[in-house]
Amino acid sequence: MYAVIKTGGKQYRVSPGDVIRVEKLTSDNGNVELTDVIAVSGNNGLENGSGARVLASVVEEGRGDKLIVFKFKRKKQYKKTQGHRQSFTALKINEIQFNGESHKAQTGAQA
Repeated sequence: MYAVIKTGGKQYRVSPGDVIRVEKLTSDNGNVELTDVIAVSGNNGLENGSGARVLASVVEEGRGDKLIVFKFKRKKQYKKTQGHRQSFTALKINEIQFNGESHKAQTGAQA
């Protein structure tokens, strides 16, 4: 089972157990609930995600690699350099809840 969620102006396809990097989010006690679900793969194929919830836990918070923004206009003696580091939150998807069903990430080794 997977869900398509929207956060930080971007869309992500997530399954239980996945780890994704999203724009900086605030969390309470390291847990995040994402309710802006666009679609969910259910028993009848892809369904509308209204009423679905994705529960995740924060794995890491930090800042990404530095990007160099360089502006240049030829023949005008204009050069400008600026750096940018985007803040992120790494989330581990624990559970997808939809239509009274709960799909959790499998933990431990399977035999």
